[in-house]
Amino acid sequence: MPFHESDGLRFYQFDIFSKNFLNAVFTRQGGISPEPWSSLNLSISVGDDPARVAENRIHAFRVLGRNPASLHDVWLVHGIDVIYAETPRPLDEPPQKADILFTDNPEVSLFMRFADCVPLFFHDPKKQVVGIAHAGWMGTVKGVAEVSIRAMQTRYGSNPSDVVAGIGPSISVEQYEVGEDVASQFRQKYGADSDKVLQTRDGRIYLDLWMANALQLQSMGVEQIQISGLCTASNVGDWYSHRAEKGKTGRFGALVALV
Repeated sequence: MPFHESDGLRFYQFDIFSKNFLNAVFTRQGGISPEPWSSLNLSISVGDDPARVAENRIHAFRVLGRNPASLHDVWLVHGIDVIYAETPRPLDEPPQKADILFTDNPEVSLFMRFADCVPLFFHDPKKQVVGIAHAGWMGTVKGVAEVSIRAMQTRYGSNPSDVVAGIGPSISVEQYEVGEDVASQFRQKYGADSDKVLQTRDGRIYLDLWMANALQLQSMGVEQIQISGLCTASNVGDWYSHRAEKGKTGRFGALVALV
């Protein structure tokens, strides 16, 4: 089963990855934050008390057997900048702005927060590299998945055919209506494949971020891809959804590490 429960927390784990790649996407259940962030909110940027957020984060890390001090996170900006986390982030220093994180250090836990955007997970079991990326529509149209694979090739010498990738819980095409301004950018990006990422129903346009990122990974030579198929906007009992909850919500966390 992809869902697991421990000490009051419920989280999703891909089953495509090897056992030495720890991965988890935490649902919103089991934390201490009140409404509208109830309950395992892991972001201090949405109005929640930072002390509650810190306690939620410590709980999440400890459930996975990770030291909270192993954290390396970033300030997400819907871009394609890459950070190579050789050590944990000093907690007295502000996080850097980026949307792609990699490490080959087992003492580092990579951590990001989401509420409809796509968590992308990466593991090269031969080079012993793990990564996570944040792919909203802006990052996706900029090529965040492509940039991630290139970064693995350049920094670690990864062969894309060795890379295993996961596309995590996020908003589905059924729920993600976009305007013509966004659709036109995806038509330009995907060309003949744009009909695979854009759907029109009743005169409205819907964007498939899962397929959009899968196509990028495939174009880079990644053959092992698992899509969770979990829609955040359709299940706010488990997930925070910026779209479904009209911006008044928290952020769920995703963690990856070498073990």
